[in-house]
Amino acid sequence: MEEKSMTIVEHLEELRKVVVVSIIAVLISTMAIFFLFRDLLFMAAIKPLADYGIQVVFIGPTEALFSKLKISIFAGLFVSLPVILWKIWSFVVPALHTNERRYVYLLVPTSLLLFLLGVSFAYFTVLQVATRFLLVIAAEGLEPMITVSKYISFLVSFLLPFGAVFELPLIVFFLTHIGIINHSFLARNRRYAILITFVLAALLTPPDVVSQTLLAGPMVILYEISIWVSRVAKPKPKLENSVAKETSSRD
Repeated sequence: MEEKSMTIVEHLEELRKVVVVSIIAVLISTMAIFFLFRDLLFMAAIKPLADYGIQVVFIGPTEALFSKLKISIFAGLFVSLPVILWKIWSFVVPALHTNERRYVYLLVPTSLLLFLLGVSFAYFTVLQVATRFLLVIAAEGLEPMITVSKYISFLVSFLLPFGAVFELPLIVFFLTHIGIINHSFLARNRRYAILITFVLAALLTPPDVVSQTLLAGPMVILYEISIWVSRVAKPKPKLENSVAKETSSRD
């Protein structure tokens, strides 16, 4: 059965629904986390400092409140990601062919899993190393006095890039499938990719060499994994092949 085409106004209306539902999902998740789990979440956030006996301070009346709210927004955004991604893909799906839609149902959970792996890897491994170097080794002989707002900003800016970078294999799989890149292209341009990796690490992380190196290292490893993923991924048949087959069938 042929699907009914939508007008521009109908497309805009559907897009508006995606935006509204996404905002509502983030607001509900944020409020639930703030009122139920803000203290637990805050204790988990400052644990890397507490392990070394470092306490955070606040220097403004609203700083502590807004810092906990900031963590709640970050957590609420992650919790609501399934709803956001599902609405986005529901908006995109009608434009896809039937045989392409099955990838959507794999894309949403896989992207969430990779993002969670990236954030978890950064929190449980890289953040511990960075904290020890920046606040214990490099700051030896000095008394740390870290404000809660500065630390939370550092934490969020540290964790988010790792979650985004871990999406690289999935992006490469998609680009390989639609025929934009292949494993030979990735392997041939490895040296440029490594250079770009360190530039991105410098832009995405706080301005210190340790954090940048700790992000660049996993990015290089993920790039190598992406080459393997691209080798395994099957590109779509080229248009000219389908045209040739159609012409031969007519003959």
